[in-house]
Amino acid sequence: MKKSKVLAFAIGLSAFFTQQSVAQSLNNPGSNHGNKFEQLGTLISDPNIFRTASGAPGAMYWQQKADYVIHCEVDDVNQILKGSESITYTNNSPDPLDYLWIQLDENEHADDAESKSFDQSSLNERMSLERLKGLVPEKKGFGVNIRKVADGGNKPLKYTINYTMMRVDLPTPLKPGAKMVLNIDWDYKISNRMEEGGRGGYEYFEQDGNYLYTIAQWFPRMAVYSDFQGWQNKQFTGRGEFALVFGDYKVHITVPADHIVGATGVCQNYAQMLNATQMDRWKKAQQSDEPIEIVTLEDAKKAMGQKSSAKKTWIYEAKNVRDFAFVSSRRLVWDALKVQDGIEGNQPMAMSYYGPEAYPLYRKYSTKAVAHTLRTYSKYSIPYPYPVAISVEAANGMEYPMICFNYGRADEDGTYSEAVKYGMIGVIIHEVGHNFFPMIVNSDERQWTWMDEGLNTFLQFLTEQEWDKDFPSRRGPAHKITDYMKLPKNQLEPIMTNSENIIQFGPNAYAKPATALNILRETVMGRELFDFAFKQYSQRWAFKHPTPADFFRTMEDASGVDLDWFWRGWFFGTDPVEISLENVTQYKMTGGNPAEAQKSRKEAFEKDLNSISRQRNMEENMAFLVEKDTSLLDFYNKWDRFAVRPADQNNYQQFYSGLSQKEKDIFDGKISFYELTFKNNGGLVMPLIIEWNYADGSKEIDRISAYIWRHNEQEATKVFAKSKDVVSIRLDPYRETADIDEANNAWPRQAQPSRFEIFKENGRSARGQSTESNPMKEARK
Repeated sequence: MKKSKVLAFAIGLSAFFTQQSVAQSLNNPGSNHGNKFEQLGTLISDPNIFRTASGAPGAMYWQQKADYVIHCEVDDVNQILKGSESITYTNNSPDPLDYLWIQLDENEHADDAESKSFDQSSLNERMSLERLKGLVPEKKGFGVNIRKVADGGNKPLKYTINYTMMRVDLPTPLKPGAKMVLNIDWDYKISNRMEEGGRGGYEYFEQDGNYLYTIAQWFPRMAVYSDFQGWQNKQFTGRGEFALVFGDYKVHITVPADHIVGATGVCQNYAQMLNATQMDRWKKAQQSDEPIEIVTLEDAKKAMGQKSSAKKTWIYEAKNVRDFAFVSSRRLVWDALKVQDGIEGNQPMAMSYYGPEAYPLYRKYSTKAVAHTLRTYSKYSIPYPYPVAISVEAANGMEYPMICFNYGRADEDGTYSEAVKYGMIGVIIHEVGHNFFPMIVNSDERQWTWMDEGLNTFLQFLTEQEWDKDFPSRRGPAHKITDYMKLPKNQLEPIMTNSENIIQFGPNAYAKPATALNILRETVMGRELFDFAFKQYSQRWAFKHPTPADFFRTMEDASGVDLDWFWRGWFFGTDPVEISLENVTQYKMTGGNPAEAQKSRKEAFEKDLNSISRQRNMEENMAFLVEKDTSLLDFYNKWDRFAVRPADQNNYQQFYSGLSQKEKDIFDGKISFYELTFKNNGGLVMPLIIEWNYADGSKEIDRISAYIWRHNEQEATKVFAKSKDVVSIRLDPYRETADIDEANNAWPRQAQPSRFEIFKENGRSARGQSTESNPMKEARK
């Protein structure tokens, strides 16, 4: 069993965490202790001159830089995007580079894409036509067409395309400290992302004949070359997103003249792109703390009907970002406000772009949710450094620097359900929050999804809870992860697993790490220590490339709390929390006052003497022999074995007078001792939170560190002294440890309430569609 657990544990970990190191992680596999509290040791990389043992960047830390000048055009008739770019790449590494790796994420949609064939498939007796169509190969012509790759002098460079990665071979090595220019021309057929999936593409609105273009992961982009792995050239197959190089961007975007464009960075030519009225609104928005519509709903509806054939070129610039994305459409409302407080040293513009179908929700909530997110994340991590943050309604959820794509559309009558409302606010917070993780604290989701999604989901939870105390957060509270953690082991994998190898992606990469961090903050470390350490991590690794080891080490270094047991259990393992309150024994002092001692002995004697046979004999008025033949009686039949002797009473009085008040309370039985036995049925060690309920109606909480398990990881016994009469005890009363079985947490045992519901089966709803009722609609009837 131990061996198989270790092998399963190793599957899916990147080369950064080797199978050998995992196998060495159990130093005492045959014992009930000496495993879970061992230091991580070889499970994480050794510190070096680039990354210190404290978790901070080292004295010789370096990272590459890539600056872009891009010209692109959206063909609104044929749905083609074409572009040319000039990349200035700076080699800040100590290594000469013989070739460069470039990401071509749009090749995910190519007809021969690996991601279209490597997943398992099967047939059922009942199959939908849509599912069967998906099994039939179809030539659609998607994927990037590379038209030119050349150096700064336009001399052609040899290149090789391997699926979503392109290697550019250099005629001479790029030396440390040197720069070079790459010129690349390319184009591709824009996909209908509502049909093809993926991050970027278009959505077509048949009712008005217009397109919404969300252009993302769209241009050839430099891959990361780092000190801890060299080139990051892992393929993009649709899940593990990306790690990119920071740099400066200047992007010229040519679109139909009546399109509105929102993008990463700051527009350089609003005066030429907007009419006089819109420009005046933009100036007012820059002074307003309430959203002002720059492009109104009336403006958008007018443009939707006219459809200009002329073109305009929007120019955007962005400094020190790792990517660039934009939205373009004639069917967009655009509103904005200035975040005037809550962000140290910055007053960014919070903005939203959305279509008529999203107006009832986005006009009211979106831009204020953007501003709230920037303030809250800035409080817990780093002050938001960029000039803009944008939310775009695009019926999906995806993030890029300063811009993100979300969902949130009302019904045709303008009403919406509560689930849609809170779902929309939650996804806006989540995607805007990605500006911090991983857009600024630039982790690598191709390897460690949780460093992006998990950290962000944790801060999303904090932000939702500061929006509304009754916000129905789906992820973060400990009890909401228990259904996932109680799954069979063959459906689980450690958090430290590569994105593509995760079965339950949402629970593993988003919910479980967010829950773990919330438990660290509320239960293990406390808010003050956690918040300080988390800010240290954010500040240390802002605009840099952290690894898990850097996070683990910083959290310990800045807090003074040894957390290796926690990382080992929550991030490197799959054991659940399942701790039972196995036994409770109450002890009181006996043998103190001789009179009371003899009384207790008498009660014990009579209890021991009594039996069902004795009771029934007496009920039948049995004539006992010693009563019929009195000659059998002797001294002991008349002797009071429980009488108090005067000498004993005198000795006790002398002894008692010399006791302290606490000792007297113990001797008088005013203090009871409760011996509690706990069993670790799940395997994941956690602190013990014990609620005592007293006869007078009061309560008390005792908190015991997880270190109680260090000498026996399977069972723990602890004695508590209480001066009140205890009527019941509950383990983990606030559901803060993610215990998967609460039925064995109480003494005396309590029946667990449950419910069942009778309903009529009405068939399945479409994916993403809320099945919740719409009281707002019903109220209008």
